Amino acid sequence: QVQLVESGGGLVQAGGSLRLSCAASETLSRINVMGWYRQAPGKQRELVATITSGGYINYADSVKGRFTISRDNAKNTLYLQMNSLKPEDTAVYYCNARIVPESYWGQGTQVTVSS
Repeated sequence: QVQLVESGGGLVQAGGSLRLSCAASETLSRINVMGWYRQAPGKQRELVATITSGGYINYADSVKGRFTISRDNAKNTLYLQMNSLKPEDTAVYYCNARIVPESYWGQGTQVTVSS
């Protein structure tokens, strides 16, 4: 069982920045893939960005060039730096960890971008 605790969400104006953190109860090197997903009201949960234990990174097209995913293995923490935020980035952001075949989720953190 892996516990994930997100933090760093909040209210920000369009064009602003936020950094999300996800503290994991497991050593990150044992986690195959970590990622950020988001869910806006009335919409399905969607991938934002993922990073593998080998450092391969994948971004959704909608956030490329604006968001950066990173991990600090020493702190067992995953980050998502979000710049140039847009109102359409408003959602609950969830941290995910996969130790194949298991998948674990955090409780989510709200990000609201005002226009």
